[in-house]
Amino acid sequence: MKQQIKRLNYLLVKHFGIPDRQKKLPNPVDALIATILSQNTNDKNSYQAYKNLKKKFKVWQEVADAPRYKIENAIKVAGLGKQKSAAIKNFFNQLKKKKGRLNLNYIKKLNDKDILNHLTSINGIGIKTASCVLLFSLDRNVCPVDTHVHRTLNRIGLVRTASPEKTFYEIDGHLSDGTAHQFHTNLIKLGKEICKAQKPLCSVCPLLKTCKFKKKNLAKIITRESENFLLLDSI
Repeated sequence: MKQQIKRLNYLLVKHFGIPDRQKKLPNPVDALIATILSQNTNDKNSYQAYKNLKKKFKVWQEVADAPRYKIENAIKVAGLGKQKSAAIKNFFNQLKKKKGRLNLNYIKKLNDKDILNHLTSINGIGIKTASCVLLFSLDRNVCPVDTHVHRTLNRIGLVRTASPEKTFYEIDGHLSDGTAHQFHTNLIKLGKEICKAQKPLCSVCPLLKTCKFKKKNLAKIITRESENFLLLDSI
């Protein structure tokens, strides 16, 4: 598994390059809230929702104290406002109840497994959100798995899994040191630009020769959309 991932990562970096990262990474709470907002929408909408939330409420304590409908109004551009505002309120309520403060700085001393277990013990926080905190805030060598990563890795044939969570556990621990961010980010780019859910653009895929997907679309592609903006590298 490790050698296969290393090879895939090499091909992806050769095609897309090494993705940029912010010099100053977001704190764990910021990354977690942004990840909640990113669910079932594109990064530009979730980023706007995140900015709206930060503009309306100066500190997270104000969000924790606010009625849910005010949070919903602030983040409506990201869609699923009721569900996401409820998840945000629930997170802050449980964090304050468990720790008495609205920060996650204490998790920095924990190992990856303990952080995953701790964050997912909070209702509404799943493996994807917890792993995004690990990668984008704490710079751990962990690859979050969203729908794009799950779809591409299954099509390529690296895994045969029924859900993003199962894909995460299949690949976790098999990435070469320091490669999780580039592997995760480039797989998302691959999924958005080339390995699309409905009509993949296989003829321009850098993984064409290694991919085991049986329903390849080999039609000639003249142009394709490029998506370089990623929410968790922008907050």
